[in-house]
Amino acid sequence: MDNIAGSKSSLTWAVHISVVALVALWLFPTVGLFVSSFRTADQISGSGWWKALFPSEQTLTLRTADPDSQVQQGALYVIEGNLFDDEAANGSKSEISAFGISSRELSAFAVGETAPLRDGSRITVQVNGDYRLESETEITGSRGARVFVDARTPPKFTMDNYRQVLFSGSATDNMAKAFINTLTVTIPATIIPIVVAAFAAYALAWMDFPGRALLVAFVVGLLVVPLQLALIPLLKLHLGIGIGKGYLGVWLAHTGFGLPLAIYLLRNYMVSLPRDIIENARVDGATDFQIFTKIILPLSFPALASFAIFQFLWTWNDLLVAKVFLIDATGQTTVMTNQIIELLGTRGGNWEILATAAFVSIAVPLAVFFAMQKYLVRGLLAGSVK
Repeated sequence: MDNIAGSKSSLTWAVHISVVALVALWLFPTVGLFVSSFRTADQISGSGWWKALFPSEQTLTLRTADPDSQVQQGALYVIEGNLFDDEAANGSKSEISAFGISSRELSAFAVGETAPLRDGSRITVQVNGDYRLESETEITGSRGARVFVDARTPPKFTMDNYRQVLFSGSATDNMAKAFINTLTVTIPATIIPIVVAAFAAYALAWMDFPGRALLVAFVVGLLVVPLQLALIPLLKLHLGIGIGKGYLGVWLAHTGFGLPLAIYLLRNYMVSLPRDIIENARVDGATDFQIFTKIILPLSFPALASFAIFQFLWTWNDLLVAKVFLIDATGQTTVMTNQIIELLGTRGGNWEILATAAFVSIAVPLAVFFAMQKYLVRGLLAGSVK
């Protein structure tokens, strides 16, 4: 009964579990990057992204106000305030459980106790962050006293990471230029091979000329050529004919590496279209160009869209081809994948910046995929049901 058409297979549950596992494998890291991109460095180091909505225990390094703010009360010089100055102004309700005045004893004192500082002054810290620093002599120095606290902080989300990554003037952090460079590479590198492959696929599918079968076999053979083998010879060719490193070189490289697969997929799709439609058009006097533009292209839109998604994702996430054919010492043509690698070197400990940069990098491919996923499925399945 399991093999009767229309009945459910006994392995349906295995398919469902596999789909759920694959979705979870893809979804959890993406959501983690998205949530982490809105958290502060302290919160990321204090708890995982799945605890972002709950208060977290953190060890913070804070400072009292500058000595300029001290006032004299009788025989004492006093500085009072709140260690969470900015957060207190925003209504934050962080709670301190212990504090210390040395990095070797971060939690040496309970809240409410008075801790002696090395310069002879004393500090008392309360649960809500209020403190009183007092001394018999005038407090000197350029900055406030450093205080280590164990605090329970409420969840906090910020857009500062995106401002740093997208709009800061820092050459190492700013991803805006790399974002534009990546778009400049990806859009032409997606459109050019699709246009060329569509013409070639129609010719190989519906035009009769000597050697057509050999050309199809040659295209299939190109599918197995390793990308790494062609990089250096192709770069030497670019340098020899004067193209050098630049956008033209990387567009041509992506076009060349993407054409065999594009021609193969589109040719197989076009050859499966109904022959009667094309023959009737020829009987009515239509030329090959008219058949291609008015019949083949509209019918092949799902296949064109599905390949466009693959080509866009590949070129957007590419690093190897960009390193060889585009990026030079000036850094003016750096793409996002290379910019993130440089951030790993300069910002290796700043997970909030790295998470934000990574999410900015995958945001566009995600938008393209979700916008065109119905064409991807339709294009992939079209050949199998004809």
